[in-house]
Amino acid sequence: MPKPFRFEELLARVRLRLATDRSAELTVLTHGGLQLDLRTRRAQVEGRTIDLSAREFALAETFLRHPGQVLSREQLLSHVWGSNVVDVYVRYLRRKLGAERIVTVRGMGYRLDELP
Repeated sequence: MPKPFRFEELLARVRLRLATDRSAELTVLTHGGLQLDLRTRRAQVEGRTIDLSAREFALAETFLRHPGQVLSREQLLSHVWGSNVVDVYVRYLRRKLGAERIVTVRGMGYRLDELP
């Protein structure tokens, strides 16, 4: 936007950009047979609906936003909790989504993998 400009015009452009960005926001995250609907807070594994607690849902969402990436316990704590209960909820999530989907990377954290 060339200078000088009117503040009203700048504000209108910012509002337009923000409105466009909101409509492009993802509402369903998918990866390797897993699906999370962020609006309805529903989870599916291979088309089967799975009940997740609020924290399990937040943890699954964090994994699905970073598929294939190693996430440290500290990263998971900052996104989901604020205490050291990540291991417990990773175990719960493994039971519900399938143990082989969330891989422990020794000394680093956890990674969401696709099934072979």
